[in-house]
Amino acid sequence: MDKRDIYVVVPAYNEEKVIRDTLRKLKNEGYHNIIVVDDGSKDNTYNIAKEEEVILCRHIINRGLGGALGTGIRCALEYNPKVIVTFDADGQHDPKDIEKVVKPILYEGYDMVVGSRLMDKEELKNMPMVKRIGNILLNFITYFLGGYLVTDSQSGLRAFSKRAAEVILSNLKSNRYEISSEFIIIAKREKLKFKEVPIKTIYTEYSISRGTNVVTGIKIFIKLIIQRLI
Repeated sequence: MDKRDIYVVVPAYNEEKVIRDTLRKLKNEGYHNIIVVDDGSKDNTYNIAKEEEVILCRHIINRGLGGALGTGIRCALEYNPKVIVTFDADGQHDPKDIEKVVKPILYEGYDMVVGSRLMDKEELKNMPMVKRIGNILLNFITYFLGGYLVTDSQSGLRAFSKRAAEVILSNLKSNRYEISSEFIIIAKREKLKFKEVPIKTIYTEYSISRGTNVVTGIKIFIKLIIQRLI
C-alpha cells in the first residue's frame, strides 16, 4: 500500500489541546498528505496546524462538521487521490486503523468503508452508555431514512474511493453532524459498495466530551427529515 495515494481529511474546531498530537501520530504512521480544515476555530487550532506543515483550509465562520468535511473532501480531490480518509481531530482514532478502512477499497473493490467502534464486543464495553444509546438511535434513523444497516453510523474514521467521494460530494446537503448519516444514505441510494470494519477507540476525558449523544441524535433526525422533504 502506497500511503502517498491516501489523503487524510481532519476537520477541526477548537482543537488546540490535541491537534498537534493527532497530526504527529498520523505522520509517524507515514501519512503526510494531511488536510486540516479549521472550521472557524476561536482558539489556536489554525496556527498549530500551520506549524505542522499540513495542507490547511480555513473557514472564517464555523460551518459545522458537514461543512468542514465537504471542504476537506473537495480539497483532497484536487490532488487526484486513490483514497480519501476522514479522521477525527480529538485523538479518539488510532492511525494504525487507517489501513483497515483503506485496504478494502484498494484491494477488494469497495467504494466506501466505515471503521466501526461497535463491532468488537470489547470495544463496545468501553463506549460510555450515553454515546452507545445515541449511536443505536442514529443507526436506526440512518437505516430508516434509506441508508445501509450499520453498527456505527457516526464513526469519524471512513474511507472513500475517488469515485465515491465525487458521487457523495455532488449529493451532500448537510452542514452539521447529520453528515455522518447522510454519507451512508447517499452510498445506499447511489449503489456504492459499502463495508464496515472493526476499529479501536482511544477514550479520554477530552474525546468523550466531543461528538454525538442522545440530544444530538434527535437534532440529527429532525434535520435529516427536513432534507428528505425538501
